[in-house]
Amino acid sequence: MSIDTQLRFRKESIAEFSKANQEPDWFYEKRLAALNAVNVLALPALEKTKIDNWNIDRATPFLTEAKTDSTEGLDEVVREQIDERSVQNLVVVKNASAVFAAVSDELKAQGVIFTDLAAALREHGDLLKRYYMQAVAFDEHKLTALHAALVSGGVFLYVPKNVEITEPLQAVFEVSGDEALLCPHVLVVAEANSRVAYVDTFVSAQGRQMVSNSVVEVFVGAGAQVQVASVRSFSEEVHDYTFRRAVVERDGKMEWILGEMNEGNSVANNTTVLKGSGSAADTKTINVGTGSQRQNITSQVQHIGTHSESNLLSKAVMRDEAVTILNGITKIEKGAEKANGEQAENILMLSPKARGDANPILLIDEDDVKAGHAASVGRISEESVYYLMSRGVTRKEAERLIILGFLEPVVAEIPLEEVKSRLRQALERKLAR
Repeated sequence: MSIDTQLRFRKESIAEFSKANQEPDWFYEKRLAALNAVNVLALPALEKTKIDNWNIDRATPFLTEAKTDSTEGLDEVVREQIDERSVQNLVVVKNASAVFAAVSDELKAQGVIFTDLAAALREHGDLLKRYYMQAVAFDEHKLTALHAALVSGGVFLYVPKNVEITEPLQAVFEVSGDEALLCPHVLVVAEANSRVAYVDTFVSAQGRQMVSNSVVEVFVGAGAQVQVASVRSFSEEVHDYTFRRAVVERDGKMEWILGEMNEGNSVANNTTVLKGSGSAADTKTINVGTGSQRQNITSQVQHIGTHSESNLLSKAVMRDEAVTILNGITKIEKGAEKANGEQAENILMLSPKARGDANPILLIDEDDVKAGHAASVGRISEESVYYLMSRGVTRKEAERLIILGFLEPVVAEIPLEEVKSRLRQALERKLAR
């Protein structure tokens, strides 16, 4: 069986899209190499999660949308996510198109690049080539190969050395339409001693059997600090696959703040490679499982540099018949002396039919290190509920307050107030069902 038939799209459609967007030859060749690898590669091996029957490729790529010069022309589901302070530094992607993009003159004057992927390939192709698919290889598994073959509508953020950006930059990604595919690639490059915060949100409009297959690559230069906050709020009609990876050089710091708030099935892998001496990573993740959702969420840190430090914190709330697998992996390589890796996975169960598995894993190949882990799966403390009820709060309200307090250490870290507010609303909505 040919690739074109099995994947429900033709090689010619890739060529047409690439030509229409004036992509450089090297990028088109990588698309073709990834396409050839799709049928050879297996799906990623996931802990206690089978995705063979999930919707992986039954979606239509390269759905183009009209651009708008004003945020007023954006869909309401997108406008709800926008912080007015960030409109001057904002990229909005719908399906395969960047429908809105703006960057302030102040950032341009400092050499900052913040634009959609198609524009970046046309205007900064040589710079992009140095980093694209270098942290996440296209041939890691079938899903990354599909991504590299069909990638569209992503974001490129480049911060020159010694440039510190005080306000967060934002992107919003929307998937819309029956069997629509959202396949963005986010590439963040922070040169030495720079500083930046990037926030994105993923939302869906009307549609059935939609798929999101996204990749995020972050390169943190020596002494640089990067914060990435991401909130995903897809409907149950979206199967969501996301693979994030950061590479951190000497004395660099990477911070992830992740809200996995989808209604549908999800796979997320977030990995930070502490390559340089003195590098550091901090990863905070929350998710709420409802209905019959199936979620597999992995947070991982690989220590290579000496004196590197990491902290992983994952919190989940499970109700109805939802199932979530939380994997925390700290890998300390031989030679990573004086490394320190800590992790904790905590799950609150609200239903006897829900299932949450917390899997802390330490893989240590060096003696002179520190490492620790903690994991808990349990129900809301009756003592805490009773205490609040004794102060005149109803049982339902007491449980709500306890849950929100359980998740707040992650929510509070999101740097954009509008995104933080929307995440809290999403939490309230999911917990109220």
